[in-house]
Amino acid sequence: MSAELLINVTPSESRVALIENGILQEIHVERHTKRGIVGNIYRGKVSRVLPGMQAAFVEIGLDKAAFLHASDIVIHNEILEEVTESQIEKQDIRELVRDGQDIVVQVVKDPIGTKGARLTTDITIPSRYLVFMPNVAHVGVSQRIEDEDERERLKSLVADYCNGDGGFILRTAAEGVMESELVQDAAFLRRLWTKIQERLKTRESNLLYEDLPLARRVLRDFVGTDLDRIRIDSNLSFNELQAYTGEYAPELSELLEYYPGERPIFDLYDVENEVQRALDRRVNLKSGGYLIIDQTEAMTTIDINTGAFVGHRNLEETIFNTNIEATLAIARQLRLRNLGGMILIDFIDMSDENHKRRVLSSLELATDKDRAKINVHNFTALGLIEMTRKRTRESLEHVLCSECPVCHGRGSIKSIETICFEIMREIVRVNRAYEADKFVVYASPKVTEALLGEESHMLAELEVFVTKQIKIQTEMLYSQEQYDVVMM
Repeated sequence: MSAELLINVTPSESRVALIENGILQEIHVERHTKRGIVGNIYRGKVSRVLPGMQAAFVEIGLDKAAFLHASDIVIHNEILEEVTESQIEKQDIRELVRDGQDIVVQVVKDPIGTKGARLTTDITIPSRYLVFMPNVAHVGVSQRIEDEDERERLKSLVADYCNGDGGFILRTAAEGVMESELVQDAAFLRRLWTKIQERLKTRESNLLYEDLPLARRVLRDFVGTDLDRIRIDSNLSFNELQAYTGEYAPELSELLEYYPGERPIFDLYDVENEVQRALDRRVNLKSGGYLIIDQTEAMTTIDINTGAFVGHRNLEETIFNTNIEATLAIARQLRLRNLGGMILIDFIDMSDENHKRRVLSSLELATDKDRAKINVHNFTALGLIEMTRKRTRESLEHVLCSECPVCHGRGSIKSIETICFEIMREIVRVNRAYEADKFVVYASPKVTEALLGEESHMLAELEVFVTKQIKIQTEMLYSQEQYDVVMM
């Protein structure tokens, strides 16, 4: 499988696209004025403890207070004062933190929608091979490293560098790495933690540590991934990334290429059009079937339909083939749209238990490439599949789009007929409440056209009923649901 990264940099925005076998699989977008804060470490102050929710709100300098749950508070953290094992087991937030307390926290989820950032006191600082955990004196190994001999080798190499000041987790990229490179990584992370502690003492800013910008962060996270090349369309960013990879990820240095072409870099693999399609509800399958993806605040729902696909043998086989094809499309759409949280998939009903098992297996296999943590559960009694995907940053739709000013997020607007009837009811209401000689209705072009056309007989009957003249006035800038009834 061929894979490459395309990095598009402008003064106001950075975008990174992961291309696998010529097809866009992931897109990461970061606006320089609205950078994500996941991974940032802050000095915060507890503003409110909520015993009923076993949580606290913490001020870290953002517009909205951030959220810290009792389960995200760890014992081995210098900012907690004499917390015992029994208190942690009880998870009573009042015994863990108090109003006005200073606390060091790390952001694990960006503010999403109306929700503030999600915090933890379990501080972790990643590098290319290791993740440093202050005040935790043990070694962990990524579950993706399956070879037991390799796991033991890595543990033994890093164990010597663990002490009361911190431990390490070996990332997947550490598989097969020499001791010297792990030592270098460990020393870098310890120096970084020392700087964070020094900033904590100065009290100059709430922000103690800021995660890397998008391009460097993606390169750090892709260390150990099979990439053929990394192309950047900004000469300045290319030089910066060369310096970064030369110091922290030398294995990626030879993959870096500066792209000077006149053709926009994202046009090479039709990335722009793929991004536009990723904002649509409907995803067409090659067979003629399609998916409908609806993202709500509570969960994401995915519905599968056979559409124009009629199959070749029988109905059960047609349904099974459509569902199998849908599993591959779903896995790609989850990565592409960065959908997270609870996901409910409504596959087309299958009566054959073997088909159900094969569809479930196909979905698990297709999502195995995803770098986000995914849990897939079996079919429910209603024939649905429930799954979760770890969400840390906002979805593609939330990054690129805003709420519709007309429907305000409903996804639909009232019909012209409905608006006409509302206007007539409003005229009756106003006529009963106030004295008026006549009424003037201001409405959108389509609504006024309907009132003067197909609904004109209703308007005439209303004029007789209220014994007042009703004049219709077109307002070109009004949306379909906007109207005003004015007394004269």
